[in-house]
Amino acid sequence: MAKKKKNNSLERKLIKHFRNNPNKEYNYKQVAAIFEITDIKKRNEIIEILNRFIINKILCSPSKGKYELQTKGNQYYQGVLDVTLTGRGFVICEELDQDIVIPKNNLNKAFQGDLVEVYVYKRKQKSGALEGEIITVLERNKTQFVGVLQIEKKYAFVLTRGSKMYTDFFIDKKQLTGYNNGDKVLVEYIDWPKRADSPYGKLIESFGPPGDTRTEMHAILSDYGLPLRFPQEVEDEANSIDQIIREEEIKRRRDFRKTLTFTIDPKTAKDFDDALSFKVLDNGRFEIGIHIADVSHYVKSNSILDQEAFERATSVYLVDRVVPMLPEVLSNGVCSLRPREEKYCFSAVFTMNSKAEILEEWFGKTVIYSNHRFAYEEAQELLETQKNKISNDISLTGKAYSVDNETLLAVLSLDKLAKKLRVERMNQGALSFDRVEVSFILKEDDTPESVFFKTSKDANKLVEEFMLLANRRVASFVGNRKTPLPFVYRTHDEPDVEKLNNLQMVVSNFGHKLDLKTKNISKSLNRLLSDIQGKQEQNMIDTLTIRCMSKAEYKMENIGHYGLAFDFYSHFTSPIRRYPDIMVHRLLEKHLKKQEVKNIDFYQTACVHSSQREQLATKAERDSIKFMQIKFMVDKVGKVFEGVISGVTDRGIYVELVENKCEGMVRIKDITGDFFTYDEKAHALIGERTKKRYQLGDSIAVSVIRANLVKRHLDFNIKEKVLA
Repeated sequence: MAKKKKNNSLERKLIKHFRNNPNKEYNYKQVAAIFEITDIKKRNEIIEILNRFIINKILCSPSKGKYELQTKGNQYYQGVLDVTLTGRGFVICEELDQDIVIPKNNLNKAFQGDLVEVYVYKRKQKSGALEGEIITVLERNKTQFVGVLQIEKKYAFVLTRGSKMYTDFFIDKKQLTGYNNGDKVLVEYIDWPKRADSPYGKLIESFGPPGDTRTEMHAILSDYGLPLRFPQEVEDEANSIDQIIREEEIKRRRDFRKTLTFTIDPKTAKDFDDALSFKVLDNGRFEIGIHIADVSHYVKSNSILDQEAFERATSVYLVDRVVPMLPEVLSNGVCSLRPREEKYCFSAVFTMNSKAEILEEWFGKTVIYSNHRFAYEEAQELLETQKNKISNDISLTGKAYSVDNETLLAVLSLDKLAKKLRVERMNQGALSFDRVEVSFILKEDDTPESVFFKTSKDANKLVEEFMLLANRRVASFVGNRKTPLPFVYRTHDEPDVEKLNNLQMVVSNFGHKLDLKTKNISKSLNRLLSDIQGKQEQNMIDTLTIRCMSKAEYKMENIGHYGLAFDFYSHFTSPIRRYPDIMVHRLLEKHLKKQEVKNIDFYQTACVHSSQREQLATKAERDSIKFMQIKFMVDKVGKVFEGVISGVTDRGIYVELVENKCEGMVRIKDITGDFFTYDEKAHALIGERTKKRYQLGDSIAVSVIRANLVKRHLDFNIKEKVLA
């Protein structure tokens, strides 16, 4: 047995050497010399192994006595590595119908998300899965990582936090000036020498002590490769922009300065992308203008500003800050549609009747003057009271004030039209997600004082409907023709059938129905989403339903938008915070001027890049909310809360607290009274002796036992089972 193990070890070393040197020939003496083998018996073992490799077609013999890696055939593939929590990996390869399993000891220094070359063994696992070994890393997904600095006497390590990162980084002690033991830091991958147990890293930045809000927010951004600040040359170019509204430019635009115009935004907003104008025409018609900040007028293609905006692709909204796509002088200043200021816009203007039917439409460059800035709460009060007074407790200034009758009429009329647009959209099969959004009231030191839930009211929906209208009509204008013009669409594919079947099983546990046999699944989904409104399980089922959906993406090939039930859809209305909107503005301007679009490859690349950056930003935003939720729970250790089981795994159950939507875990090892096993189909943990069940959706009382800010993990204990 011992001999077989030795041989296996030698085999692995030999095959690894040939795979690392695929185009080189060796005789047995050269191979023996490489591995410093002088013993005749071991040399003979090498010859046996090499000849066996030839029989198995792992090696070939280009000339007598020479051995070379067999590169012919389909044993070598390229793909992206996905590392699991257990440490083994899967390589996702487009050429194969199934992923390639990579044992932990065959990762060969590859990290999560790396593009790798993998050798697939001819043998398969008992399950029928393909198994392989990573030969080389073709391209690193990321080279900078966040971790905690641990300083020893003669060296230091950065202990990485990520669940998919299986190694720490060795740090030369010469780098430690200005760094403290226990700091959360950013480290850059330098090299991973052949005989080293850990990769070598270079310290880039210290964020400060773990658990501090500022530290953790900076760490979250860096972990996802999101920038903390703008380079000086970008700031310089932004500051040099001509901010004057010039008469010669006004003459080239449609003038809306005398038309009633206003913005409706969150009360904390500083960048105002969009404004609405309203004019009553004859014969019961209305002119509605959707005016969008003309960012492309200021941010020119291939400029330093443009390159930075492209790289960022989106603004990032963390709990305590906004990381803008554009420097503040643009995002909050020159481009922002601030009240009582003239601004350049790119507009979609519609003539509509009282039924919200579009009679005429126009797209083009404009100049506007915003008469008023409303917070959502202020506009909501106008809608609810139908009076022109804003109370002091709602007012942005803290003082009561009145709006004129023309403005009140505009807000009320737009609301009526928006509701008709929404009804029409729902009738077409659009999905209606009214998810509860968790928000925090922060103290001066950014510690969460309380949690509250943001819900979408009529004022929010008013703005939403007209933005959706502009996005849809712009996309239709370009795409709905015999020869479609190059354009950037916001697309959304049909949902995953398997996930829908899974959702059907889950909702049935709550007494809800989801009919998957009907031709119009979206209507059945909407009935479900309507049925759960205000119920304990709403947030969980909303989340599970969203997970069934395909990811929305930016593409130049239009496939429509399933969730909105639109044949054509784009992002036109937020160019201050989204790069695809800038691209849409540029392309629309070219099409309106009947100019040829030459750099189509760039737009293709930008679509993929923007979709990827959007996903990273979303993950960062979720992490910031998770951190703040745990920070909110730090002083609540020992307290008992009512919750709902929001997830079940073989490691335990996830519980979402009803009171504040914070989610934590009850580990299976901490559940007493029985030995519990995981039933995947039933989404439940079941006691072997008692048959006690902890099932997805069950109401349950838990106590907080641990709130770990560093690991961003909340641990619960079960107190009692609560009947729903």
